[in-house]
Amino acid sequence: MNDIRRLPINPDHWYAVAQSHELAHKPLAVTLWDRAIVLFRSQSGTVHALEDRCPHRQVRLSGGRIFKDELECAYHGWRFDSQGICTYAPYQQGVPRGCRVRSYPACEGDGFVWIFAGDPAQAHSRLPLAIPEWSHLNYIATVSLIDCRAHFSYLIENLMDMHHGHLHENFQAWGEAQLESLSEQPEQIDATYTAESYYRIDRIWSVAQLFIPALRQPHPETLKVSYIYPHWRSSLGADFRIYCLICPTGLRTTRAYLVHFTSLEAFDHLHKLPVPFRRLVKDSFFGSAQSLLDGLVRQDVEMIEQEQRAYDHSPSQKNWEPNRALAAVQRLIRAQSRAGQSAL
Repeated sequence: MNDIRRLPINPDHWYAVAQSHELAHKPLAVTLWDRAIVLFRSQSGTVHALEDRCPHRQVRLSGGRIFKDELECAYHGWRFDSQGICTYAPYQQGVPRGCRVRSYPACEGDGFVWIFAGDPAQAHSRLPLAIPEWSHLNYIATVSLIDCRAHFSYLIENLMDMHHGHLHENFQAWGEAQLESLSEQPEQIDATYTAESYYRIDRIWSVAQLFIPALRQPHPETLKVSYIYPHWRSSLGADFRIYCLICPTGLRTTRAYLVHFTSLEAFDHLHKLPVPFRRLVKDSFFGSAQSLLDGLVRQDVEMIEQEQRAYDHSPSQKNWEPNRALAAVQRLIRAQSRAGQSAL
């Protein structure tokens, strides 16, 4: 199968399926490439992931409750431990031998819950994408959820194609991007653009540029984007860093978390203040770029879904694409899809 729009994911990677705060004291249903998965926390707060299916009557375990360190089905009260093994089946003697559901390696880090849907033996040899800015006191975060009815390749191509700043000109995110360099590795593509940025965070009031367009002044900056399969990372000068954590939920549906960081590194005096105060500043300004980020997402999703509909109508229609980065993206997706076939 060579059609990029029909290729599956490589499950032998860590995928962010939820934000940590979404998983509290109740089971949480998530989906990764048509796999229904339930997340839950044990009494210690440790995250666990199981197939979201009770083998008794095939109903969703996510509709049940957490009983001590186990998941209890809402229908008949059958219970399953963190390894997916049935430990209790009422109204009968003992537990049905071999009754279990699949468990998935799961972990928590940098504000997200991650699962490894492939070969469990490989989970420890890989790590979730690191997001060091999440806990660093000099970076202010904003998170925007992406839900689009399209194959995940369209989202990756959108993120790696910085020539589409024209779409976002009313938000003045960036402009005049020119691809300067491109490098390919087995699991990563790095592209460097020269571009115009409308923001410069060098004074304490500079963050106000996110809200007041009159304060923005275009100036040249280096724009770097990387496809670190299956996720994406970018930086615009020294002031902004952005991550996109990709979670393809199916062949034609993609969920992702766009995580934007505004840097306060330029303020040397801020670094000398007490840590509790710095943490208060970080927490108080969380979401400060929300309207900007949500606006960019809305515009991108509209274009991505149009691309998917056009493909569905005429799958043989070819694009006239001059950006070399997108051809590299497709090569990487094909290679990873082939590598992951045995795990699906």
